[in-house]
Amino acid sequence: MAAGLTFSLVSPERELFAGEADAVLVPGTEGLFEVGPGHSPVMATLSPGMLVIKQATGEERYFVRGGFADVTAAGLTVLAEVAIPADELHGDRLAAEKSHAEGILAANDVTPEEVLAAGRAAEALASV
Repeated sequence: MAAGLTFSLVSPERELFAGEADAVLVPGTEGLFEVGPGHSPVMATLSPGMLVIKQATGEERYFVRGGFADVTAAGLTVLAEVAIPADELHGDRLAAEKSHAEGILAANDVTPEEVLAAGRAAEALASV
């Protein structure tokens, strides 16, 4: 049996996950990409969206916004500016993230990349 992927998800507030996963689906600015054991080294910036940790026992989902993913021979590390477990995304927290995305979409002085990222965030939050 092949070894799992060593994975760590960290936000400024805390480490949300540290352990092994079968694979991790990462929302990158160039699109979603999946990292599994033996993945080639890469560094990518994060786009707002759902990060999915796949394990034999099921999946864990986190909304992430800002930051980067670093894949090395040792595994995957995601440093996110914002990382919220999907099961905690309700009430005021969900409203605040939706408001943040809507504010970017309504602003006149944003770049096309910021509009795209806010749209991705709104889409990911709508699925919660």
